[in-house]
Amino acid sequence: MGKITGFLEYQRLEEAAEAPLSRKKHWKEFVAHLTDEQAAIQGARCMDCGIPFCNNGCPVNNIIPDFNDLVYRHDWKTALDVLHSTNNFPEFTGRVCPAPCEAACTLNINNDPVGIKSIEHAIIDKGWSEGWVEPQPAKIRTGRKVAVVGSGPAGLAAAQQLARAGHEITVLEKNDRIGGLLRYGIPDFKMEKSHIDRRIAQMEAEGVTFRTGVLIGKARLNGGVTDWSKQKIDPAQLMQEFDAIVLSGGAEQPRDLPVPGRELKGIHFAMEFLPPQNKIVAGDKFKDQILATGKRVLVIGGGDTGSDCVGTSNRHGAKSVTQWELLPQPPKSENKELTWPYWPLKLRTSSSHEEGVDRDWSVTTKRFNDDGKGHVKSLTAARVEWKKDATTGQTQMVEVPGSEFEIPADLVLFAMGFVSPVGSVLESFGVDKDARGNARATTEGAGCYKTSVERVFAAGDMRRGQSLVVWAIREGRQCARAVDEYLMGASTLPR
Repeated sequence: MGKITGFLEYQRLEEAAEAPLSRKKHWKEFVAHLTDEQAAIQGARCMDCGIPFCNNGCPVNNIIPDFNDLVYRHDWKTALDVLHSTNNFPEFTGRVCPAPCEAACTLNINNDPVGIKSIEHAIIDKGWSEGWVEPQPAKIRTGRKVAVVGSGPAGLAAAQQLARAGHEITVLEKNDRIGGLLRYGIPDFKMEKSHIDRRIAQMEAEGVTFRTGVLIGKARLNGGVTDWSKQKIDPAQLMQEFDAIVLSGGAEQPRDLPVPGRELKGIHFAMEFLPPQNKIVAGDKFKDQILATGKRVLVIGGGDTGSDCVGTSNRHGAKSVTQWELLPQPPKSENKELTWPYWPLKLRTSSSHEEGVDRDWSVTTKRFNDDGKGHVKSLTAARVEWKKDATTGQTQMVEVPGSEFEIPADLVLFAMGFVSPVGSVLESFGVDKDARGNARATTEGAGCYKTSVERVFAAGDMRRGQSLVVWAIREGRQCARAVDEYLMGASTLPR
């Protein structure tokens, strides 16, 4: 490293953010990337640790010490090349990734970890501003055609890699715009959608064709070339026209809460609440949008989706926002001697939480209560404890006697995670599923990412279930290499 003692001399610097009170008034991003000099100093904190655990902590295996050192030396263009060598879309991960690389940082053992995510954010933003991010069309075309079903991070990564290998790529998306859950699952205040649009333009220049409003399912066969004006396309038609197919849709089957009163109005899944707001920000008109304005909002589920519901509710002007979780409250800081370099269980406070929310843990919902007009007015809940069963050794949830209580709510949002991808696509192709309802496919050895159906591959949430954007990018890249090997017998794409 260029600054051997940098980790001793400099402290971690967080990215600047607009104050919560003012940022709640708009839908734009509010986190500013580091200045060139700030990023260089943060890069200097990277230790000459010998074994960079951050590489393995990062699902796409970013070559982190190298780009940290390059930023320290102000060689930004080379740093961008290093970053792009493992990650197609660092502008996505630099904004929404939880940064498992930082948890694995050697400096994290007894100090604040290197601000890897903030450095990544600075590199890619500088790359775009300087015009260094350019299309990389293949010099030789193979004549092979691949359809990618789903345009989230896994599908986009697979499509870009395969296009650069010289294949003719068509990306199919059921929604009206490209981006999948990047587009309609992540609020604009966390990631503005112009970042997706720039990548789409780059990929189109690389030869990728995008088709929106396309549903994959059993339909009347046209014969010949697929008629893209039809809303529903039969898998058999795709199998006829393409040499390989990549299934890369997101996990969209939400976890439900079937307790008494579930049928009342005012109770919704998070994905009924979040995507319409993204459409409104994009300039669309949306009839019957679910609004939190003036309402007492209760968000059930403590993860990222729940946090997005909190931030969106605050921007709507909710009267109050409460978020609770079934599991116990995590410790404020992890025991690093036990958990490092793995992802720790600890209390995490998101930017949306900073904007205003009452959080609670170890709470179970028992029933939803009616206001007499078919609309929810409150929830009856109880406290729970998690105890280890003396016989089985398994931890079980036990309701605390006499702990039942009632909380008022006009809008209830379920954000308890997603159990699987929507099954209709897998079923229409006849792909075998695993016990969780995902496409059955391995990630190692011969035939990796191949499903039970010849020429059909699966990656991202479609294969692994609900996961992170960075995992989706990894799987999309690895799946692209597997498809390239299948079509050509060998591949020069990185794995």
